[in-house]
Amino acid sequence: MPLIFVLYPLQKLPFIPSTKADRHTYCNEIFQLQVTGLKQRLTAIGGANAVIGISGGLDSTLALLVAVEAVRQLGRDASTVYGITLPCFGTSDRTYRNAWDLMKKLGITSKEISIKNAVTQHFLDIGHDPENRNTTYQNGQARERTQILMDYSSTVNGIVVGTGDLSELALGWCTYNGDHMSMYGVNGTVPKTLIRWIIEAVSDLPTFEPAKAVLMDVLDTPISPELLPPDAQGKIAQKTEDLVGPYALHDFFIYYAIGYGYTPTKIFAMACRAFEQDFDRETVKKWLVSFYRRFF
Repeated sequence: MPLIFVLYPLQKLPFIPSTKADRHTYCNEIFQLQVTGLKQRLTAIGGANAVIGISGGLDSTLALLVAVEAVRQLGRDASTVYGITLPCFGTSDRTYRNAWDLMKKLGITSKEISIKNAVTQHFLDIGHDPENRNTTYQNGQARERTQILMDYSSTVNGIVVGTGDLSELALGWCTYNGDHMSMYGVNGTVPKTLIRWIIEAVSDLPTFEPAKAVLMDVLDTPISPELLPPDAQGKIAQKTEDLVGPYALHDFFIYYAIGYGYTPTKIFAMACRAFEQDFDRETVKKWLVSFYRRFF
């Protein structure tokens, strides 16, 4: 008899359940784990408040939802969550508007602190030409934001709630002494591809009903660090996946490299099959090499 080889099915997004019902249950469970962790932290350090930098992007949106639900379950008002939007050179109209709409609709204490003047002065101090849009230009903004959040939190008996997710941390896609730091990072074990599904799942909770329309627009916004100026039309010019690679691929690599300890050769073969309708073999190889380089 001829041998028959059957290939077992592979999910492109292994962190995400394939059916809507399972996905909804899974995402709500993860969200409640995030909420429970933050509740315990706030309680353990004497009823501190949560301070979050709100960008209008996916990660800070989920962190904000976690914080609002945590204080609600603690019997405290949403105003004990402090949201700060920190616009600078790369802030787009869309994310700026969504950041403010979210804070208002959720009833938190909101504040705007533009960092343009502070960063410009910093560039003068260190002799950096602001027309040079290198990592100094970008990291200076991230570090200024973190400094403000850290210092402001101490004025309101707060802790800085971190927004960075598992995928960013695995890739080192964060600024040292900048957005990689916080007092408690609620998204640290949540991969990027799962963030949007958690937001979508919990947007139906009564607490978040007033912000549902804004949340849907956040889900539709391109992923970007917004550290470079918008284009001529005011739209996001710096898209993360153009720079660091598709998060769908990276989360696939993370799932099998870290979760199962598979070799790069095996992961490459699996990814080529899982994403055969999306990426050619050279593209998969390019981002797999990038993943291992960045991770190690």
